[in-house]
Amino acid sequence: MDFSAALINVKLGRRVARSGWNGKGMFIFLVPGSHFKVNREPLLSILGEGTPVDYRSHIDMKTADGTIVPWVASQTDLLAEDWVEV
Repeated sequence: MDFSAALINVKLGRRVARSGWNGKGMFIFLVPGSHFKVNREPLLSILGEGTPVDYRSHIDMKTADGTIVPWVASQTDLLAEDWVEV
């Protein structure tokens, strides 16, 4: 599928990946937004306890080594047609 379809799937709560990605087990997913008050690090030392935070929705990636990182599409990702649901 193309990126437009992949983005729709992500917004529906599905996980998608590029078949051309080298790492096994990699995929992207939507992290829904939320509202909370700071009660732990790392925000505690930056904003202070109890500070209200509006956490915006964003896309994260599960990497090949199992870690989670923020993800931003490259131009290649945007134009690719090898997106698949995982």
